[in-house]
Amino acid sequence: MRRRLLLLLPLVCFVLLGGFLYQGLSIDPAERESALMERPFPAFRLATLSDPERILDESLLEGEVTLVNVWGEWCPTCKQEMPQLLELAERGVRLVGIDYKDSREKGREFLQGFGNPFEVNLFDPEGDLGFDLGVYGAPESFLVDADGVIRYHHTGYISPQDVERVILPEVAKWRD
Repeated sequence: MRRRLLLLLPLVCFVLLGGFLYQGLSIDPAERESALMERPFPAFRLATLSDPERILDESLLEGEVTLVNVWGEWCPTCKQEMPQLLELAERGVRLVGIDYKDSREKGREFLQGFGNPFEVNLFDPEGDLGFDLGVYGAPESFLVDADGVIRYHHTGYISPQDVERVILPEVAKWRD
């Protein structure tokens, strides 16, 4: 009897592992919550994309509600998202960009070709700030309140519908 149970043990383990992995496939990564929600934006010291001598830190994000967008020239979805970011800027939303894992030259060319909705772009060529934010791909956006606290995290592309249904209402909620 004991021998039969030992023979069934690998089958039981395989079925349990298969069920666990199958459940993981049903999880939408875009729906994941950021571990940084309700926490201050991570500390950083980065140069801007336009001026390697200009170093900024997290105090940049204090005083006004800001949408921080992580993007890269290499990211095809970032190109699709740019019209929505330009619209948000036109509608009075303060945007700060993080050029993530890119070269300075390619980042500048991207903005020349697709427009620049950002008040400032931080240059994060090694992805250190992206790592601190838990970014696993671009684009990702973080809404930061006037006190520098992350209040909303948008994983992936901001669609035209997201502008109206999600982003603008979130900005309005934290401006009040």
